[in-house]
Amino acid sequence: MTTANTTTIPSALEQSAVDALILHMPGTAALHAAPSSAPLPLPAAAAGAILASYVGETSADLALVLLDTAFLAKASGTKTRVKPTDVIVPALQASASVLGVGVLSDVVEADSAPLFADPESQIFELLSDGEAVGWYVVRLRSQTVPAIGSNVSAESIEGRLSRLNEVEMTLTVEIGRTRMPIREVLALEIGAVIELDRAVGAPADILLNGRLIAHGEVVVVDQEFAVRVTRILDSAEITVR
Repeated sequence: MTTANTTTIPSALEQSAVDALILHMPGTAALHAAPSSAPLPLPAAAAGAILASYVGETSADLALVLLDTAFLAKASGTKTRVKPTDVIVPALQASASVLGVGVLSDVVEADSAPLFADPESQIFELLSDGEAVGWYVVRLRSQTVPAIGSNVSAESIEGRLSRLNEVEMTLTVEIGRTRMPIREVLALEIGAVIELDRAVGAPADILLNGRLIAHGEVVVVDQEFAVRVTRILDSAEITVR
């Protein structure tokens, strides 16, 4: 039987990451987390864990193992089977956002055994009504960005960053959003009206790879919609949506 290595006391950053995950998980009323003690038997469900990587100020590998996904459907208000990756992504984005500015990779289902076995991983047991419903694994990765005051020149850093100039990113303009149980989504028909959480005349949100970076107003240019930037957010104001 595969076991995880001894789990140390979580750092403040790791604890914040799991707290953010729980806060944004469906049906969070009775859900809480506790650091797992070792040795921990590797659950069979680990082979189908939800994995993602985060690259940024603090990079990390994340894995969410759920013993039973039925509570996701219950929390979503439908008895229809739902894919865990469809409803867990916002929670993982919120969890990763506490690590600082960065980008979350695609969320996939894969084997999390290497993460469980890594002594650098922090493992949290997810409990609901006193019973284990899964585990959340956070493995922080060391950074390669030179520290301020090192011998690496500003010109050298700028030259490295210039390699990313042609990398394309997704820019999205959002005029509003709402939350709906899946049963209402499945009941939508042509002509249905969905009320958004935005007043008429309120600025639109401009998001880069899902991260709010600016506000603007929707305009029409050559018979096509466009957005005029009215405010660019400071780094301290940038958030994941």
